[in-house]
Amino acid sequence: MVVESGAHLGLAFDGDADRLIAVDDKGEIVNGDHVMAIIAKHLKSKGNLKKDTVVATIMSNMGLEIACRNEQCNIIRTKVGDRYVLEEMMKNGYNLGGEQSGHIIFLDHNTTGDGLLTALQLVSVVKETGKKLSELKSIMTELPQVLVNARIKNEYKTKYMEDAEIKAAIESIEAQMKNAGRVVIRPSGTEPLVRVMLEGEDQNVIQKMAEDLAALIERKLS
Repeated sequence: MVVESGAHLGLAFDGDADRLIAVDDKGEIVNGDHVMAIIAKHLKSKGNLKKDTVVATIMSNMGLEIACRNEQCNIIRTKVGDRYVLEEMMKNGYNLGGEQSGHIIFLDHNTTGDGLLTALQLVSVVKETGKKLSELKSIMTELPQVLVNARIKNEYKTKYMEDAEIKAAIESIEAQMKNAGRVVIRPSGTEPLVRVMLEGEDQNVIQKMAEDLAALIERKLS
C-alpha cells in the first residue's frame, strides 16, 4: 500500500502499540534494529546520544553493531527482554535502547516502549534530514540470520557450555566466521529446548552450521 499510494513511509503497530515496525518508500521492512541505527546517528549528530551508546539485546542483528561502529557509537547487549534493556539504560545513564521487534525505549521521554513515540521520533528524522526512509535505512546492512531449536532435557538447558564437544563446535564456527558473524544460544524460558541462532554473510552456510550444531546439542543433552 505504501508503494501503491506513493507514501513516504508506512507505520505498523502491534496490539498494544508498544512496538513499531515501519515500511520505507520502496516497500521494504524497517525493523527495530534499523530504527535504532537511524535514530542513534541522528541523536549523535546533535550531541544528544548519551555516552554515544545504544543498548540492544543479544538478538539484535550484527548489522546494527557494524552500523554503530561506523558512526563511532558503542553498542551494549543485554539478555532478551525490554526490562533488561531498561535496567541497563537506567543503571548506566543511556537514553536509547530497544529490540529488533520494534520495542524501543527513549529514556529522555519514557521508561517503556511506546510505538507512537517511536513513530514520531522516526518521522522527525525523515523530516529534519529531508532524506527518504530508504536512504536513512541504508546506514545498516542486515546480515542473514537463522534460528534452529534443539529439543533437550529440561534440566540440561543451561549445561550446553559444560560439554567439551559442544564448546569446541561453537569455537570452530566462530573461527570460520572470522568476526563476520556470531553464535548465540539461548535457553527457552518455557520449553525444554535451546534456540541456536547464527548470523553470517552466507545464508546457506550458516543454515547448515546451525542445523549441525543443534543436532549435536540434541544428541549430547537429550
